[in-house]
Amino acid sequence: MTRTVMITGASAGVGRAVARAYAEQGARLGLIARGAAGLSGAERDCRERGAADVRAYQVDVADAGAVQQAADDLVHHSGGLDVWVNDAMVSVFAPTWEITAAEFRRVTEVNYLGTVHGTLAALHHMRPRGRGAIVQVGSALAYRGIPLQSAYCASKHAIQGFNDSLRAELLHDSPGVKLSMVQLPAVNTPQFSWVRTRLPRHPQPVPPMFAPEVAARAVLWAAEHNPRELNVGGPTWQARVANTLFPGLLDRKLARDGYDSQQTDTPIDPATWRDNLDRPRDEHTDHGADGVFPDRARTRSAALWVSTHKPVLSSAGVLTVVLAAAGLARRPR
Repeated sequence: MTRTVMITGASAGVGRAVARAYAEQGARLGLIARGAAGLSGAERDCRERGAADVRAYQVDVADAGAVQQAADDLVHHSGGLDVWVNDAMVSVFAPTWEITAAEFRRVTEVNYLGTVHGTLAALHHMRPRGRGAIVQVGSALAYRGIPLQSAYCASKHAIQGFNDSLRAELLHDSPGVKLSMVQLPAVNTPQFSWVRTRLPRHPQPVPPMFAPEVAARAVLWAAEHNPRELNVGGPTWQARVANTLFPGLLDRKLARDGYDSQQTDTPIDPATWRDNLDRPRDEHTDHGADGVFPDRARTRSAALWVSTHKPVLSSAGVLTVVLAAAGLARRPR
């Protein structure tokens, strides 16, 4: 069956990798992003990789009406909507007291309200049909805030709370519509070269980091298998467990290490740094899926493999116990 999939934030990073992966499956795709060059590059990528059809929408997800119009157009041309992936995001790297009220508002409008707008547009078409899958691209930071990213962390926490409420409502009224959240570790995407920053050195993902394709595999698996949540990478699990068991200790560790771990050794010039908070950085140049740290990005995640192969591991565990018991039974007394 050819699926119809809408992806926000599709011009770069994880969204771009998700679009490529679905294209390789022959899906019909709707791509939402702000930057014309990035969006055009994503559309070309998907057509070359075998997508059944691609429709691109140059839309800011903070505009609820525009998001709904894009959804309506995709459904009109494809006949339905099977999967919606909310991935669009922006951020500001700075101590909280250096982030303005307008910047907090903008991050909230894109990350949290953009997710709400996409979800509402998806529900508008999925609930009458009684089926569909919505995947929110989240983060370990949905559970554990870190220094220098208070606006981003707050928006991911908000999405988590929104999902909890919506999930219960869907189970009550529309059980055929599935809702998942994929919690990501640090990923090597272009955002670290165009995030708004007031730091003295070039921003980076907190090591260890992963390639966007790892996140894309998780998103596609979540859309197919509908887990409540899917934690990607060992660092995500570690952050969640540490925050549950030792939150105060984690506060102090982040106070000590959280500033340097989010910056490289390369100084930046604030006068020439261009960010994408209010306008896209891929308006004239296509930056693709990957950021500037490809040599440091892991292309595999053992923790993700374990999370997505639980039945196999359970069966292997049972078989091991049975074989061990059989061996003990055969031993001479």
